[in-house]
Amino acid sequence: MADLPLMITLMTVLIYLLPSCIKSSEIILPKSLNLTLLTDPSAISAASHDFGNITTVIPGGVICPSSPAEISRLLSYASNGERKFQVAARGQGHSLKGQAAVLNGYADVAGGTLWVDVLKNTAEKGVSPVSWTDYLHVSIGGTLSNAGIGGEVFRNGPQISNVLELDVITGKGEMLACSSQLNSELFYGVLGGLGQFGIITRARIVLNHAPKRAKWFRMLYSDFTAFTKDQERLISMADDAGVDYLEGQLFMSNGVVDTSFFPQSNQSKIADLVKSHGIIYVLEVAKFYDDPTLPIIGQVVDMLTRTLSYLPGFISMHDVAYFDFLNRVKAEEDKLRSLGLWEVPHPWLNLYVPKSQILDFHNGVVKDILLKQNSTSGLTLLYPSNRNKWDNRMSAMVTDEEDVVYIIGILQSATPQNVPEVESLNDSIIRVCKDSGIKIKQYLMHYTRKEDWVEHFGTKWSDFSKRKDLFDPKKLLSPGQDIF
Repeated sequence: MADLPLMITLMTVLIYLLPSCIKSSEIILPKSLNLTLLTDPSAISAASHDFGNITTVIPGGVICPSSPAEISRLLSYASNGERKFQVAARGQGHSLKGQAAVLNGYADVAGGTLWVDVLKNTAEKGVSPVSWTDYLHVSIGGTLSNAGIGGEVFRNGPQISNVLELDVITGKGEMLACSSQLNSELFYGVLGGLGQFGIITRARIVLNHAPKRAKWFRMLYSDFTAFTKDQERLISMADDAGVDYLEGQLFMSNGVVDTSFFPQSNQSKIADLVKSHGIIYVLEVAKFYDDPTLPIIGQVVDMLTRTLSYLPGFISMHDVAYFDFLNRVKAEEDKLRSLGLWEVPHPWLNLYVPKSQILDFHNGVVKDILLKQNSTSGLTLLYPSNRNKWDNRMSAMVTDEEDVVYIIGILQSATPQNVPEVESLNDSIIRVCKDSGIKIKQYLMHYTRKEDWVEHFGTKWSDFSKRKDLFDPKKLLSPGQDIF
């Protein structure tokens, strides 16, 4: 029979029935729980899809808790009751009263709060978190359950490396505070733990000064080695006064080339470059600042414009508000929504690749697979990060072999009809990497076999499995990932 989940919103929690003869119409929660179960079609429909728009799981019901205590009662009942169902948290941006409590050096934030709302609340007080995903309209609990990566990772680490404390409700219904000093096994397990050990209801996020503006650059390269050499040079200055944000993307001749960041006089020239070379590499960096007259701002701009090996004449700079820079993807979302192109399938493939194998990846995947497709629809990101900004005690996996790891995002959009084709392309990329000995790790992955999860976690699997037994012994949490 199909899984019959029940879903909650605080961050939204999905509850799946274990295999049995129970039908969705028979989901009955005792009155003593004092929880309202929503089973109307609109609530069920809204709970059935995620951003990927590829898989659909029909929930048996939805619950919108108003406090962590309600989630705790539900999980305690699920863990101890006769009727067994499973629970998976999904952030929907429903924060508790919509506020972040800003204190000295950190903010206490409800797990369902959107990062964009954290930015709004903290920036008003002159502070902000130090690590961001590219898209801010995602929940605290959601990104901390994965890793939370973006262009500041090389300097400040992923979002999971910038958390001081969590409140977590385990699969046994226990409400526990945890940190590196208190209930540390739970703390490190939950960060990057894919929702397997508990539901994050509060996170204490590291804050620093919030700059007012960003000098935002993009520059073009025709040579891949020069492109990666400059990226690696810039991230090697992470502990110095260099750039604050760094990413990279590819313009490919078989895809859509968005030249709008560059002056109109250069846009047709860029299109010709892409057509001529097949691939043009885009280095994107930003320097955050308050006072443009400070010497360091001029020094960084001078370093970028005079010492990097980009194509002469193909550099563009925008000066924007700090909030607008961090929230830049929202404008793209609004544009795609207006065209009906946002809520489409997103069979994305996100990978980590060791620095020493990035040229092999480029030749074997980018040139021999992606560039040879009839067409591509979406964005391909490629940029390095410093491995020492990650904490290996956490559940999140990244390649361990080297000091520098590349973050790859092959972010394709699809139609319902060609999803299998794009997924087949992703499978071929993974297969080529394995056959070539490229030691990749996937991010935001979905395996369907336990042996793939065991291979993914590698030496961490034993601890991961033990933590599951310790904090969710009845395997109630996050069943959709097919790990246990």
